[in-house]
Amino acid sequence: MHFTLVAFLSLAACATAATNSSECYGSTLPLVPSSVGSENRTIPWGSPALTLQNGTLCCESLNQVRAGIDDVDTQLLELLALRAGYVREATRFKATLDTVDVPSRDQAVIQGAVDTANSTSPPLPATIARAVFEAIINASVPFEQCIFGQFCGGAKK
Repeated sequence: MHFTLVAFLSLAACATAATNSSECYGSTLPLVPSSVGSENRTIPWGSPALTLQNGTLCCESLNQVRAGIDDVDTQLLELLALRAGYVREATRFKATLDTVDVPSRDQAVIQGAVDTANSTSPPLPATIARAVFEAIINASVPFEQCIFGQFCGGAKK
């Protein structure tokens, strides 16, 4: 009886969470309650809701989800390589090491990503947009500084 009640309450909570998932698209994520005991559960909430470019719905299995994520990761790597190429090119137009990193530009890029996140299809949670673009900037600046130093025979201040 106790397990049945716990399972019912867990499913009810997940159903409520599914209808309130919009909270997960904001800048601050809500706290997630810990699981009850050591239960291992599959939550059958919702149905496929991700519409693919070919018009079909995804996904019917975890393997299908993972394959889709792997495809997106490959595309992300290709786009990041292209972005790194642009970062390298930007270095050619900077006269001193002090001009390589412009914090106001960094913040504008990050905020632009956050502001645009909700208008993507499907919507991108703002917290993911912020974290990803902060990581991109934090990796790009040292790369650009290194390129600047290599082409200038050492850093000029």
